[in-house]
Order: sequence, then structure tokens, then C-alpha cells
Amino acid sequence: MRANRILDTLAGQGITRRAFLKYCATLASLMALPPSAGKAFADALAKAPRPSVIWLPFQECTGCTEAITRSHSPSIEGMLFDMISLDYQETLMAAAGHQAEAALHEAIQRNMGKYLLIVDGSVPLGLDGAYSCIAGRSNLETLKEVAAGAAAIVAMGSCAAYGGLPKANPNPTGAVAVSDVIKDKPIINIPGCPPIPVVMTGVLAHFLTFGGLPELDRLGRPKAFYGETIHDRCYRRPFYDQGKFAKTFDDEGARKGWCLFELGCKGPVTYNACASVKWNDGTSWPVESGHGCLGCSEPDFWDAGGFYKALSMPARPLKLEPAAIAAGVVAGAAIAASSRSRKSAAKAAHETTTLADLEK
Repeated sequence: MRANRILDTLAGQGITRRAFLKYCATLASLMALPPSAGKAFADALAKAPRPSVIWLPFQECTGCTEAITRSHSPSIEGMLFDMISLDYQETLMAAAGHQAEAALHEAIQRNMGKYLLIVDGSVPLGLDGAYSCIAGRSNLETLKEVAAGAAAIVAMGSCAAYGGLPKANPNPTGAVAVSDVIKDKPIINIPGCPPIPVVMTGVLAHFLTFGGLPELDRLGRPKAFYGETIHDRCYRRPFYDQGKFAKTFDDEGARKGWCLFELGCKGPVTYNACASVKWNDGTSWPVESGHGCLGCSEPDFWDAGGFYKALSMPARPLKLEPAAIAAGVVAGAAIAASSRSRKSAAKAAHETTTLADLEK
């Protein structure tokens, strides 16, 4: 029904079409999409109904839920009240116990084949799944039942995407990723410990707009956010190219903001958007705060060696990857470029969508 469409819901709250278009432009820019994609977002979202979303928590620390509540574009309240119907999420929902389980089963039956399933946490297979149970049922049993009626699945966080910390050696619970259990549904991985809030909500907005998943890389991650390494976009990249490295966290190099490669930064082998999107409404991110990247959006990062041990060799030859150039667009991006053609291609790939583009 038209009353359930997102634009009508926003209009009822006094949000103008111009403000709506501005939001869509911002969202397209965050996802490094061209101006035409911003208009596509606006047109599709204006007509889209609020889809049902079911969020299942398994072996997790609630960090992913904590993170998504701090999203700013869109905000969590905007997402919940205006864009989706979050029918089951144990941490955020008011219902508990039998009422919560009843809400879950009602959402499944009412939206069979159409709801989006978000899974937060790994799935333990040890002891027939007895290591983690909800309402007297193992995570494994619940996942299979709820996934059967889902249109698509989002594996939220490194635990759901790869097994994460519960899978770390010696993996006592037999933890596995969602994709190790479910083989017949489209799955998108949004790794990170936790993922960046804007990445989480941005992927949900893409699903709302286009009714499907964005383009994915070989690990099932959205290329818009995981297409480049932390190293490629890092504002400390010029110091790396000059061979200027901090040796300790309190030496002169550290105080001057030199590269943290020799202090164990995993940025050269980690694909994520931390350097451009940042955290807390674009305030900062770990490397800007003075600590090296832990590589938390890569598989098995916990068992990949010491966090403060330098990588054995550069991810790419230095002569092929010169300095990064700081550039602030909507996402505050900093992108690496070596030659004139590479620089032009990078700028084109991160072209900003403006409100004027959408009103043409």
C-alpha cells in the first residue's frame, strides 16, 4: 500500500523532498557511486515499502549492534522508523521471552521469501550446536529455519562473515561462518570487529533501493566499501613512501604522525573504508588516533600473528605505489595515486553526487 512507502512516511514527519534528495546524494557519495546512482537511490526509495528485517544474534559480543546504533548517515532511528521494519532484534526490541519468539515466527510467516536476514556472530557446530542456544534451540537449528524463508542474508561482522574471534585457535566450540552453513541463499559479508556503522546502514539502504545485493569481491564483501586497502587511502601513506616510520608509540616519529608499519599496522593487507568514512560521524579512526590497523576485516585476523609485529614484506613494491593525496569529499576520503592517469581514475571513481545532479 502507498501509505507504507518510505517517502510517504518521511513526508508525514515533515521531511521535505529536497532533504530526502540530499540524503540520497550523500549516501551515493559514501558508496563511491556516480551522480546517476544518487538519483536512482531517490527514485527507488521513494516507491519502496518498508521491508521486514530479522536480526539473529549468535556467538557474538553485541559490538555490531553497538556500532550500528552509532550510524549517522542514515542514523539508526531513521533506519528503524522510516526505512525498515526491524521485526526481531533481541537487544533493541521491547519484547522478551515467549513474546519475542512469537514476534520472530510471525515475521517469518508474514514475509516469507521477502525478508532480509541479518546474522551477527559465528555458528558453533561443536556438541551438535549446544555451545550456543536461544529459546532452547541451537544457533545452527535457528539459522537453518530462518534462512529458508529469507530473500538474502547479511553476515554482519567478522564473526558471522568468517567465524571471527570464536573461531580463533583452538576453536573450542567449532565456530564457523554463516556461509559455511547456508549454501542456497545470496549472502553478503560485512566484516569488521565491529564493522563501520555507515557501511552497515549503507548496504541495507542499497538492498532497499535495488532489491538485491551490491557488487561483491571474492570474499563476498561490497566493493564500494572494501575495494581498496587501508594503506591505499591512509593519510600517513606519504611517510611510508618516504621511509619514515615510527619505531615506538612515543618516539618522535609517532608524535609527527609517521607511518605505523613497523609497529605492526596491517593496513597494506586489509581492505576496508576506515580511512575514508571513519567513525563517530567522521571524527576519527584507529590509525588517526595513533594505533596501527589490526586487520579486523580480514579472515582469521586474530591468528595472523602479533598485532605489533611488522608484516614480513610490503604488500606492494614501493616504486609502484607512491604517495597518497589527502582529499576531502563527503566521506572525507584520502586516496592513493601514483601517476596522472591513476589519480584521474581514482577521482572519477569517487566522484561526488550533488543535490543539483538529482534535481536535473
